[in-house]
Amino acid sequence: MQKPQYPKPPHPTLPFKALALAWMVAAAGLPTPSSAQTPVAPPAAPAVAAIALPDMTSIAAKLSPSVVNISVQGVRKVSTSAQATNPDGDGTKGSAEELATREYLRKFQQRFGELPPQLNMPVRGEGSGFIVRADGIIMTNAHVVADADEVVVKLTDRREFVAKVLGTDKRTDIAVLKIEARDLPTVSLTASKPLRVGEWVMAIGSPFGFESTVTAGVVSATRRSLPGDGTVPFIQTDAAVNPGNSGGPLINMLGEVIGINSQIFSLSGGYQGVSFAIPMDVAVHIEQQILATGKVRHAKMGLAVQEVDQLLAESFGLPKPTGALVSDLVKGGAADKAGMDIGDVVLAANGQVVDQAGVFSIVVGLAQPGDKLNLTVWRRGKELPMQVTMEDATETLAKKVVDTVGTSVNRLGVALRLQKPEEQRASGSTAGLFIDKVSGAAERAGVQAGDMLLAINQEPMQSVEQARTLADRAGKSVALLLMRDGERIYVPLRLAALPTI
Repeated sequence: MQKPQYPKPPHPTLPFKALALAWMVAAAGLPTPSSAQTPVAPPAAPAVAAIALPDMTSIAAKLSPSVVNISVQGVRKVSTSAQATNPDGDGTKGSAEELATREYLRKFQQRFGELPPQLNMPVRGEGSGFIVRADGIIMTNAHVVADADEVVVKLTDRREFVAKVLGTDKRTDIAVLKIEARDLPTVSLTASKPLRVGEWVMAIGSPFGFESTVTAGVVSATRRSLPGDGTVPFIQTDAAVNPGNSGGPLINMLGEVIGINSQIFSLSGGYQGVSFAIPMDVAVHIEQQILATGKVRHAKMGLAVQEVDQLLAESFGLPKPTGALVSDLVKGGAADKAGMDIGDVVLAANGQVVDQAGVFSIVVGLAQPGDKLNLTVWRRGKELPMQVTMEDATETLAKKVVDTVGTSVNRLGVALRLQKPEEQRASGSTAGLFIDKVSGAAERAGVQAGDMLLAINQEPMQSVEQARTLADRAGKSVALLLMRDGERIYVPLRLAALPTI
């Protein structure tokens, strides 16, 4: 039998422990110091393709001559009464600036004596705009030229023109101007591809009067509905927009104008990373009306809608949270005439999926009086087709529908009672149950004592017993139709399971 051949020690003078270690390493087949003089290179990391930032220089150079600076001078009538409404006669109290002015005048009167009922206050301001036709048609924001007696447009070549305001639309904040000039550089308004969240965009304007200022960012959202503004599906970006940028263009990386910079969200009054632009399809729709007739007409349906969350979807038997939930109707309005009910959920309008309440508000806001909207409505677990003929939004609103209502039971967490005569006069209805106390599910959902309970899901309530029966039959959630401060709103409740016996 052949004896095994063991490797010789690497060095005869090494101590015993070192010799033993060297022998064990060699016996295991591991590389010894003498055999590992050439280190083995680690595997190369996979190559990562470098992503270059877009080159915006050519776009800025091409479009900057089409962006103009707008300065306005005028006079605004301001009431000296702190309780006065907006001079426009729409019943509102006016902007924060107007309210601050009235408060200043009120304190002035306290110190120096009475003032006339109204004062003419000078108005000066600046904004931006962009040329859409070579013969001098310019688009900007309506608020840029509001209360202006004189509008001056300054081009990048330093020429100045007194502009004529062809028309404005406060609802969408669009204005169209005209200057007497020819062969002007224009922008491209037709986007060749759909807007996507995350793509680069550029803004050009005159923030704080600094003309032809270029800023850049990305699209943060493409259909943002803002509180109190249900007509415009705003483009949200993080491109820096400041006072003076209003009316300027928002541009994609193909050099196409995709929006008009209009608003910012700010706690300081300056840019804080959230700005909003009016999409060009909305702006062009308004521009065409102004150029054709000098005014803009909007349609109305005579209803109010709200978002559908998970609990409301469960309450109405929807497969998922989607659509626009009808929370109020105007008696005799277009929706009422078409047979719509409070509690209906609009799922589609003219073939367009309504996945959010804001989408439906936009469809309605951009419709014309007399247009017919073909709707798909969810009612009591079924989809129903419905057609609504739009009415003119400038007409006086009719009195709101006041439906019969009622609801209460321990499972809901509300204590109800019949209305007192003074409460009936305040609500305008003899039906309905007054919520005295809230607890449990109702309290967690935000129901308040003093609310009027009108319906459970889509069932108008006639009695407390009816409400108790429906609550007991309900599954994991229900939707309560409440009236609070004259407004109707659906509030979803997640219910506890009924005890088993």
